Amino acid sequence: MPQACPAPSPQEGMTYVGIDTLQEQTRLKALRRGYSFNLMVVGRSGLGKSTLVNTLFKSSVTRRKAGEHEPLPSTTEVRQVSASLNEGGVRLSLTVTDTPGFGDHINNENCWEPIVSYIEDQYSRYLTEEQKVDRLLHIPDTRVHCCLYFIPPTGHSLSSLDVEVLRRLDKVVNVVPVIAKADTLTLDERMTYKERIRADLSDHGIKVYPPPQELSKDTEDTDTHLQDHAKIRERLPFAVVGSTTWHDVPGRKVLGRRCSWGLVEVENKSHNDFAYLRDMLIRTNMQDLIDSTAERHYENYRRTKLSAKTPTVNGQDAVDTKEINSSKM
Repeated sequence: MPQACPAPSPQEGMTYVGIDTLQEQTRLKALRRGYSFNLMVVGRSGLGKSTLVNTLFKSSVTRRKAGEHEPLPSTTEVRQVSASLNEGGVRLSLTVTDTPGFGDHINNENCWEPIVSYIEDQYSRYLTEEQKVDRLLHIPDTRVHCCLYFIPPTGHSLSSLDVEVLRRLDKVVNVVPVIAKADTLTLDERMTYKERIRADLSDHGIKVYPPPQELSKDTEDTDTHLQDHAKIRERLPFAVVGSTTWHDVPGRKVLGRRCSWGLVEVENKSHNDFAYLRDMLIRTNMQDLIDSTAERHYENYRRTKLSAKTPTVNGQDAVDTKEINSSKM
């Protein structure tokens, strides 16, 4: 049941209107409706994509079970699995889209096409529903809000395949690059590898999420927000370690990977960037990922599709020209 808002004090009663309750009304409405988040993971087999997703949400949200192996598909496939998560009264409908077969063949020519096609198909479905006369009040949002792109821990630079795929993905979806299985690299190797990847991204004009902070005169960003944004940008690409195994350490339990030389703690920021990725993806930027998908990527797709369908006369839509002519009669 919605909680009653506190009554204003007698002194405030003379001027109190109640506008400040709008935020609480919006919160209660959002809690009743719940949230949807659609995540895509792209990368070669064996990089721990499923494990990382399960670690992020601390729940088994992927289809494949431990020890289960599937035959390599002849081409890149797109597979979905959905889960409903609940935490503190907040319901999240999570859809994870995997791309088995990507980059695993000798000839990987055009292996990105099924991925880009799938993303654009979700935009097309949303646009079709949006244009219906009798449309749903709340259109199911199947648009991909974020794509985690897994980079092998080679320590060199981006491969030509990585560059080709990233150049196409950054135009249709929010791309977050991650270095998989970062515990196979030393700290120095990890730092050097990140610098090389950042240089490759810059040289090829690839835009990843989050973008550089753009400030305007009307911005209300606080210094703390700007500092947090800068810290996230400094960590790109995120060098991550995933694990769903709990280990006992003095006084606590931690998620980690045990090696012959010790334990790699997944959520320890001095060991890897998993905590930074999780905080950005879930705790601070999830709503921004949803909004930027709708306001930037989907709008670009919508504008392109509608512009191609609408004939123009002297630079104006033909429909508008007819309306103008009829109004003059």
